[in-house]
Amino acid sequence: MEAQENQVALPLRSHTILGVCEAIGEDFGFNPTFLRVPFAATVLYSPMWAVIAYFALGVVVLASRLLFPKKTQQQSAVEARPEATVTMAEEEPEFAKAA
Repeated sequence: MEAQENQVALPLRSHTILGVCEAIGEDFGFNPTFLRVPFAATVLYSPMWAVIAYFALGVVVLASRLLFPKKTQQQSAVEARPEATVTMAEEEPEFAKAA
């Protein structure tokens, strides 16, 4: 069985600000620290542009999450089920053989 995913929304997690770097890391499959470090360096160089870039990426992440939501396990199980399923009434009954 697969490990349960953390279901808390990204902005509400205790280790994120808005969850922008973590969301991009999840979407592209890399460690979000690789984005956090350059953003921290950018804050030291130009705080205003770093905040603007962070919120702009936040809008992009929000739009992508609203337009392309992740499939839940229940949705993927429904889609994986074949359309032409045989019902109990259509199956041929099996009878026990006499000993």
